[in-house]
Amino acid sequence: MRVYVNNEPLELLPGMTVKHALIKAGLLKQLETGRKVYDEWGNELGLAGALSEGTKIWVR
Repeated sequence: MRVYVNNEPLELLPGMTVKHALIKAGLLKQLETGRKVYDEWGNELGLAGALSEGTKIWVR
């Protein structure tokens, strides 16, 4: 499935989580500096959050 992290497309297997997407994008370490993950509507997401086809998330 294709998801977007900071507007960059990533191909992930179905069932993968927000944490998997951040690992693949190389952004997981940024959360240690106080950044958080948000969906396209501005809702904060947890690392165990489910992803589906076309999901867009941002690290801010």
